[in-house]
Amino acid sequence: MIAKLPAIFRLSPLIRITLLSLYLALTVPLPFLAEATAAPTPPSLLWAGIVLGFIALYAALSERVIVDDREIQVTYPNWVPRFFRKGWTLPWADVKELKPRSTGQGGLVYYFLSQEGKAYLLPMRIAGFARLLSFVEAKTGIDTTNVYPLAQPWMYAILLGFTILLLLIDAWTIATALGV
Repeated sequence: MIAKLPAIFRLSPLIRITLLSLYLALTVPLPFLAEATAAPTPPSLLWAGIVLGFIALYAALSERVIVDDREIQVTYPNWVPRFFRKGWTLPWADVKELKPRSTGQGGLVYYFLSQEGKAYLLPMRIAGFARLLSFVEAKTGIDTTNVYPLAQPWMYAILLGFTILLLLIDAWTIATALGV
């Protein structure tokens, strides 16, 4: 049984928090280290780059998948420029098949193939992926029993754990750089 439509799926909070935290852990110490070592790049320039990079990463992680009776759509909020992240729309009637492709790391991603032969990447890092697959199966008749998310939640939980450890090391590094 399919829930009420339209349904909106967002990127998994675990994935979003992990990736944003990792970005901060990797970049925030740089301005402090630049100042402590009298590097030629001014810390203010590094801070500006960090802020711009954070906004760009947040924009990329703000993907939404909207499904209704007519189509599946990948969109981004209005504040995200279209040249930065374009979405796509595919009517259910135009879906020909769901095609697996292996990644360079040995994983498996899936593409919707349209009647015209265009490929649309199935969003796999969303919260409620199994529910999305039930919509896909109900609307297209394609068997999705062997379709699994690209990365399991435990992988991001482990990465988040190491990111927290890195943030603790960053705090020590910053304190040392500031002479505290």
